[in-house]
Amino acid sequence: MSNVIGKPDLIVIDSVWKELDGLSRGKRGLLLGLLKSRSEMMDDPPGEKHTDMMLIRLSKMNNWPVLTVDTRLKEKLSECGCSYIEVVSDRMLRLVD
Repeated sequence: MSNVIGKPDLIVIDSVWKELDGLSRGKRGLLLGLLKSRSEMMDDPPGEKHTDMMLIRLSKMNNWPVLTVDTRLKEKLSECGCSYIEVVSDRMLRLVD
């Protein structure tokens, strides 16, 4: 990722953390401990109830790309003129501007 966008500041909002934590129960592949140690936690932005809308709002306000594997979220981000980083294969990422 650093080759594409420089050293990233990884920010995870509370709602995303809850979703990831729920997905990881009983699974080993998500490496949430590593993510937590390398990222900054942020409160959910006020005024939004849905996680996707929170991410879109933060992306628009701060010009931040969103790292996601969620196809529907990628479509919404694209429709709103936001950029995202997608996982192309195991260790490959692609910035979609």
